Parts: sequence; C-alpha cells; structure tokens
Amino acid sequence: MGKERLDTMLVRRGLVASRERARALILAGEVEVGGIIVSKAGTRVAEEAEIALRSKDHPYVSRGALKLVEGLDTFAIDPAGLVALDIGASTGGFTDVLLRRGCRRVYAIDVGYGQLAWSLRTDERVVVLERENIRHIDPAKVPEPGDLAVIDVSFISLTLVLPMVATLLRPPPGKPIIALIKPQFEVGKGQVGRGGVVRDESLRRGAIDKIQSWAREHGFAVGPVATSPVRGPAGNVEYLQLLHTPAVGAEDTDADAAPETAAETEPAAADAKPQAESEAEA
Repeated sequence: MGKERLDTMLVRRGLVASRERARALILAGEVEVGGIIVSKAGTRVAEEAEIALRSKDHPYVSRGALKLVEGLDTFAIDPAGLVALDIGASTGGFTDVLLRRGCRRVYAIDVGYGQLAWSLRTDERVVVLERENIRHIDPAKVPEPGDLAVIDVSFISLTLVLPMVATLLRPPPGKPIIALIKPQFEVGKGQVGRGGVVRDESLRRGAIDKIQSWAREHGFAVGPVATSPVRGPAGNVEYLQLLHTPAVGAEDTDADAAPETAAETEPAAADAKPQAESEAEA
C-alpha cells in the first residue's frame, strides 16, 4: 500500500481543516498512528493506518460530519429508523451522524479502501462496501432499498452519481437526497484557481445552478440549498443541496433561494493541491 505525509492525510480524512492545523496538533503530541504518538508532520503513513486525535472539539469520527449535521437540521430531516446510503463514506463522518440519529442501517459506500473508522466498521448496523464505484455498483450489494441518501464525493460531478443513487432508493413518492455540491468539480478546469480553489462567487453559484438544472431535467424535485459550515481541504466553499428522487407531482421548494454566505471570504490558497476527500473517481 502507498504512503502519505501524516499532515496531508489528516486533512484528506477530514480530521482537521488544514495542514497548518494538522502540523500544530502533531507537534503538540495530539495525533496517534496505530496507538503511538507521532510528532513529525512529514512522517510517511500507510494508507490503511489507524489515525486518531487525542482530543477534538466534536464527538464524531471526522469534522466532515458537521456538514451533514447542518444538512439534517436545516432541511428538518429525521433519519431515525431509516435505511440510509452514505455515498463517498471515506472516514465515516456522515455514517457516524446517521447512526447517532437513529438510522436502522447505513450502507457505507466508497471507491477507496481502509478509510472507514474502526468503530463504524465493526458496528453491526453498518454495511461496508469498499472499492465500489457508485456509478457501476451491483444493486444486489444493496439488498435493502434506501429511504435516504447522503453524498460527499470528489473528482466527479454529481450529475454522474445521482442516476445510480436514485435507483438504490425506494420507489416514489420521492426519497430525500442530501448532496454536497463541490464547485471545484462542477465548473470547468480552466475556472478553478490556484490550489484548486474556486474563489469567484458567480462561478460557485453557477455550479449550484448546474446541479439544480440537471436535477429538474431528470425529474428530481429540487429543494433548498445551504452553505456547508465546513470547507473542503483546500478551502473551497461547498454547498448542501436537498433533492428528492423523481416522483409524480413533485414540485420544487425554495430551490432558487441563494445560500447563506456568512463565511464567504476565501482563505489563501492551500500549500498543497487538494487530496481525494472521499470518492476519488475518474
């Protein structure tokens, strides 16, 4: 298996917001790899290594969980008792939130391998589906139709992911999907700035419009959109979009409302190109 710098891996797994923060925690002796404290940010760590922070300001396996917390609360979705699909599960932040809020079962699907936190991997309510490209997954591997889907994927447009996700959910009436819109993977390559950051607000709005327009054209009900409280590893602003699978009579609800932009001031470009955050699909 390949190896990667510890500070970079902390960011990619969503355990910290930036490499600067990662370095600070490592130097402070707050990072363990395989149960052993590592004090050098440049230490090369195996992809499958178990990494843990000795202290953190939230109860979840990764900061990425806070994105879904915002989405569930903003869109007033209660997942208790439901079967959920976590597309691009990665470390498992979204899966963690879903379980804590009472999901009966979570299918944690990711193209990667060995990233899901051990506490989730060993939870009997979690079905781990690794090395699975959601675009080509065998539906038989998800024998229970989902009641809800949450999506956090990278290096691929949501327009290529949503069709298969919709087929894995229960038939109409429409089922909810909370999808993370990442402008850096929706706009043209020439529109992404240094460090992989989309700084132009009009381009970010264009990414939202692109997903909403595509969804309408394919029969999805387009709901409200909200700004994610957690930025991507390189500092990109991301958005939570509520959709419902195609259903007869489905109507848009507040779809054109502009997202809140309380934290729209862009930081300086990160000192490294963005790493795969979850489903790093070609």
